[in-house]
Amino acid sequence: MRAAGTPPQAVGLVVPGIVDSERGVAVHSENLGWRDVPYRELITARTGLPVGFGHDVATAGRAELMLGAARGERDVAVVVVGTGIAAALFVDGVPLLGHGWAGELGHSVVDPRGAHCVCGADGCLEAIASAAAIARRYAAVTGEPVAGSREVLERAQAGDARAREVWDGAIEALAAGIRQLAAILSPQVVVLGGGLSRAGDALFAPLTAAVARHVPPHRVPELRPAKVGAHAGLLGAALLGREAIA
Repeated sequence: MRAAGTPPQAVGLVVPGIVDSERGVAVHSENLGWRDVPYRELITARTGLPVGFGHDVATAGRAELMLGAARGERDVAVVVVGTGIAAALFVDGVPLLGHGWAGELGHSVVDPRGAHCVCGADGCLEAIASAAAIARRYAAVTGEPVAGSREVLERAQAGDARAREVWDGAIEALAAGIRQLAAILSPQVVVLGGGLSRAGDALFAPLTAAVARHVPPHRVPELRPAKVGAHAGLLGAALLGREAIA
């Protein structure tokens, strides 16, 4: 029992993969190998507290919509590019969840002849343009392992032609994914988060040009870097916890 005067407490929990936030279940994660894990039930049993549960990117996207780069906007896609690629989608300010299946932008096919993806398809955006894929593709081409996508960019800027090819290929693939969003959902703003977004002008300048080059006659979305950034997931989880108390 909560003592008098003690603020109400709750847990805000976010996880990657396919997430059914209504049921509190992590349905599936290719990268982490889980299926149908009843996280809300498990955490409630362990803590005795109400649990707000959601997808990590969808939750980070809500933080960007309410507190960050997309504040005040209505039609928004928050695209997080890290180990994988996923998007939080908002139509007229309302999150588009699809029972956890919406927003898996990383598994849209942007090059049918492209790299094989962990999901089993070929040419998925995630297999070409995620931070992990950039490093992996450069190592495959050169036989030289790198610490991550930032090192590939640094090599490209230093004149490494193979690094430039990998980096430019990732930009074109990401632009293709954003153009798909523009054609289907017509967001006013696309917010880019995750580690890759910290590349600054090296990412946003060519990406903006590549998106605008092929989008017409659709609305060309404005690309913005995430503002809440690395703390978006934490703030989003806090929002979920607060809602669980209400």
